[in-house]
Amino acid sequence: MTKAVSSVSDQAARAPRAPGSTAPGPAATLLQRYREVRDETERRAAPLSPEDQVVQSMPDASPAKWHRAHTTWFFEQFILGEHLPGYEPYHPDYAYLFNSYYVSAGPRHARNARGLLTRPSAEDVAAYRAHVDRAFAQLIESADAAKLASLAPLVEVGLNHEQQHQELMLTDILHAFAQNPIPPAYDPDWVSPKASGKILQDSGDDSVLLNEGIHTIGHAGDDFHFDNEKPPHRALVGPVKIARNLVTNGEWLAFMDAGGYSTATLWLMDGFGVVTNEQWDAPGHWRKVDGAWHEMTLAGLKPVDRDAPVKHISYYEADAFARWRGQHLPTEMEWEVAARAGHLNDAFGIVWQWTRSSYAPYPGYRAIEGALGEYNGKFMVNQYVLRGSSLATPQGHSRVTYRNFFYPHHRWQFTGLRLADYAT
Repeated sequence: MTKAVSSVSDQAARAPRAPGSTAPGPAATLLQRYREVRDETERRAAPLSPEDQVVQSMPDASPAKWHRAHTTWFFEQFILGEHLPGYEPYHPDYAYLFNSYYVSAGPRHARNARGLLTRPSAEDVAAYRAHVDRAFAQLIESADAAKLASLAPLVEVGLNHEQQHQELMLTDILHAFAQNPIPPAYDPDWVSPKASGKILQDSGDDSVLLNEGIHTIGHAGDDFHFDNEKPPHRALVGPVKIARNLVTNGEWLAFMDAGGYSTATLWLMDGFGVVTNEQWDAPGHWRKVDGAWHEMTLAGLKPVDRDAPVKHISYYEADAFARWRGQHLPTEMEWEVAARAGHLNDAFGIVWQWTRSSYAPYPGYRAIEGALGEYNGKFMVNQYVLRGSSLATPQGHSRVTYRNFFYPHHRWQFTGLRLADYAT
């Protein structure tokens, strides 16, 4: 993590400049990146009314107003409070209201009650963000080279953290809108990204063979990464066939028509318990209108597109579908090797893809010291890894080693799947 500063300075060095112009220094480059990320949060919040921003549709989701304030508290807590002499928190209660799970940083408001925070208002949160932005600019503009070098890795963590919450802002408000009997649109003009065309082998099979071999897995560079992506290590992968393409809605409809949701033998025991208790009979955000399946999207309720990749699938559903097809989900190592080689269509930018790998530390993993050590390591149990990125992932936030993770029943994210099979 201490070398993450190179990603900022290197970007400035590589950027094209007009003849005779002077490249911005590290402080200006860092401030520009900070403002771009912070502005993107506000751009995503702009279509939402104050009422939209306070709603919390389930304990796993958070109000948009809370996301905006929490990401601001992160900079206040871990950067301004520790590195800007004389800085006083904007409000004495905000650390309690907007801390998430950092036990080392003090007590916090209950996660499942964030929707009860009618105060501070969305307008107050905007003022909070502006205050912290001004203080951050003061810190960066007054820092010498050594100070900037020490701050840059922390700033990168904060910015990538905020980008994670930018994605959550969209998935959380979509879940809330999906509960509305008169489904609203986040953005009526939003268009889902199109999947790549099918690439079929001579056999008609769309999979690629990964021969048996030992590969390096994990992040090996000095550019930004989270601690759970390291250390790089060697892993035996293959032989296995992995699908080039994502599973589509049309394929999922065939699974539904075949009784997939009611066939107990296809399901893990815990998964079938969830299906039964929650009365699942289709992916998340699907509903029937006049006998036809529709899907709640960021543009509102739309007819299900049979050719589009299926979204809002839990691990349990992905696993059952793979078993129905006589296949399985790839491991995260298989996914990474195939993605590095360019074998996967739509690896990024449409849906996160479930793997059958439990979220666990890589060999030799050590959490970073201090409160930020709570960021990833303490969640390494009872969850599964997803790879790639989704249509809600901010630009520049994807990489082949990124390890997303959720509990197996979660499906409010833009989650889908691709299949794998034993090589024969």
